[in-house]
Amino acid sequence: MRFAIIDLGTNTFHLLIAEANNKSFEILYKTNKPVKLGEGRINDNIIIPSAFERGISALKEFRETIDGYQVDKVRATATSAVRSANNGGDFVSAVREETNIEIEIISGDEEATAIYEGVKLSGAINDLALIMDIGGGSVEFILCDTEKLIWKKSYNIGAARLMQKYFKSDPISADDSNAIIHHVQNELADLFEICEKYKPRLLIGSAGAFETFAQLIINRKKLPVDIASEKKFEFDFDEYIETTLKLINATHEERVAMPGMIPLRVDMSVIAALITNYVMGRLQINRLTLSTFDLKMGILAGLL
Repeated sequence: MRFAIIDLGTNTFHLLIAEANNKSFEILYKTNKPVKLGEGRINDNIIIPSAFERGISALKEFRETIDGYQVDKVRATATSAVRSANNGGDFVSAVREETNIEIEIISGDEEATAIYEGVKLSGAINDLALIMDIGGGSVEFILCDTEKLIWKKSYNIGAARLMQKYFKSDPISADDSNAIIHHVQNELADLFEICEKYKPRLLIGSAGAFETFAQLIINRKKLPVDIASEKKFEFDFDEYIETTLKLINATHEERVAMPGMIPLRVDMSVIAALITNYVMGRLQINRLTLSTFDLKMGILAGLL
């Protein structure tokens, strides 16, 4: 049986097509489109017209690909940008009308569960761990061990939200950085409380920004690693810190020039680095692993 998984993220739309046989699967095709659905007014809970049209256009392309692969079942999930937008329902209706793709708007709780299932599939969970998924609209945290999910929560502190609200300087100023950290600190009070009780010693970064951090290190160190074909990647902590501090201190143009940088993440990677470094410092975690399996793979795992 062939499945198509569509993940409508705030920044990027993803398409994954897989052939399933019993409990095993083979990925036949995957792609993504930098749609920037949360551009401009995500904090006003609006999908602006140009972003609305980019979303429709991307899903029309996905529909053609899905039809070409003769897919049996399509599962399309929308997260923070559509979930919080006053015109999110209009977007879902327009997509149904123009592409015959039925979008399911999932809650932050459901999103966190799917992320956990995807990361578990990667084999990255080998200790008491905190999973972190940095999206454009929301950030999910999942506390888990090798056996089970212990605690989960989705927070509306995604990179696009924080960037539009606080990132006004180039390179980012101390005032802007401090404003972001202060906001994150207030939002994550219950996360720090639960982690104080369980004391995770491993942070697992789910795809997205963490793939960018890994790619920057791989390119700079000329490591023989192809992230696209890996399930996970273990960071050298000192390398990670050095890389993220360079990102935070660089100008926009300097980040553009960094080998391995993805255009969509040129500025959002600064926000991601600030949040991640703050969380790791606050929780005294110095082990970091990337899981390239994320929400999409979790949805696939559910279908299997």
